[in-house]
Amino acid sequence: MDIAGSVALVTGANRGIGRAFARALIDHGAAKVYAGARDPASVVDKDVIPLRLDVADEQDVAAAAAAATDVSIVINNAGISGDTTQLMEGTFDGARQAMDVNYFGTWAVSRAFAPVLARNGGGALVNMLSLASWASRPRFPGYAASKAAQWSLTDALRQALHPQGTLVVGVHAGFVDTDLSAWTDSSKISAATVAELTMEALAGDRLEVLADEGTRRVKAALSQPASTQRVF
Repeated sequence: MDIAGSVALVTGANRGIGRAFARALIDHGAAKVYAGARDPASVVDKDVIPLRLDVADEQDVAAAAAAATDVSIVINNAGISGDTTQLMEGTFDGARQAMDVNYFGTWAVSRAFAPVLARNGGGALVNMLSLASWASRPRFPGYAASKAAQWSLTDALRQALHPQGTLVVGVHAGFVDTDLSAWTDSSKISAATVAELTMEALAGDRLEVLADEGTRRVKAALSQPASTQRVF
């Protein structure tokens, strides 16, 4: 699809990958970018339009869909780690919150904006997924489960929205250099790299982005026998 002249919405756009998505859209010629955030005042870029949007709040989602009726690209980026829940200890509160934001939040936004995209010619829906969609660790089982569910949702959306002409893109990456991965010294790619690869996928009508070598390796290994070896 043609990004130039498009109108886009990015959730969680006040920092990290979301902010990089918003910047990349502007750089590629988008006419307007709505920057969704729980606190619109936290959106500091002057060439985007702050929009109050807590993806876990149904009223916020409905209000955003009513306000941004001109969008042709929706990027579901908002997410949390839920890392207060570890595998063998801690309450399940963090894992439940990760599912509410990463999975149900993406579902709610996608459902609300699907008719908007249809009215505007189909457009594109982009879901920010993860290498963890396919491989978990004891350190973040709640996050990985939410991303696995989000990957499943992305596939369902791809099938459901195809008849209305909506391109559905799943973006997978390992550790990205943002606040979310500040706890690890593992190799990371930049948020700008993820955003630019996603713009290339949109321009080329590609369904999937595998943003780094680790992600490509894990995806290729999905057909292999189960293993106890760490894959990333």
